[in-house]
Amino acid sequence: MGNRICRRLQVDSIHLLGILAVADVACVRQSRSRGEPAPPVATGAATTARPDPELATLRDEVARLKRLVPSQSHAMQDVGYHFMNLWFAAQKRNWPLAAFYLDETRSHIKWAVRIIPVRKAQAGPVDLEGIREAVDSSTLALIEQVIEAKDAARFEAAYKLALEGCYSCHKASEKPYLRPQIPTQPEVHIINFDSIARWPQ
Repeated sequence: MGNRICRRLQVDSIHLLGILAVADVACVRQSRSRGEPAPPVATGAATTARPDPELATLRDEVARLKRLVPSQSHAMQDVGYHFMNLWFAAQKRNWPLAAFYLDETRSHIKWAVRIIPVRKAQAGPVDLEGIREAVDSSTLALIEQVIEAKDAARFEAAYKLALEGCYSCHKASEKPYLRPQIPTQPEVHIINFDSIARWPQ
């Protein structure tokens, strides 16, 4: 539960960061529409222009929120958690739960890519958003079709293809040592994967 609350706060902080960035731009536009002078351009000579205290406060707040944004690896931990639970839900033929964990996997991959949309690598920049779109529209879309069809026989092959897609991203990001595998046991045991569970009601 603590991890859930932490993740919710982190997502909220990202949303707030975006709102504050927009507010920062809006304040600059508003001051210009009122005929106030634009911020001085830096030159060799010292400037005597007084900074707008509201803008300074907003910028400080944006900088503070940037420091609160989690790392991409933190978001990817959530991806691993949900994708692992997807496996066990499907093994128990709990298709509604499997669909839930697939949706969560997709959502958290988007979150991870929002944190770093383009990764710097020795071979050049890696377009993580482009890779995400390709994986989402191919291997994850295939898992979605298998879940909708409740096709247990095809699930394992579709899951393995998705893992291979994930690994292609890891390799492109020059992290080939992050080699995913079929999970052997759930990380936590508080979720009942049994599709015919009768408790709690």
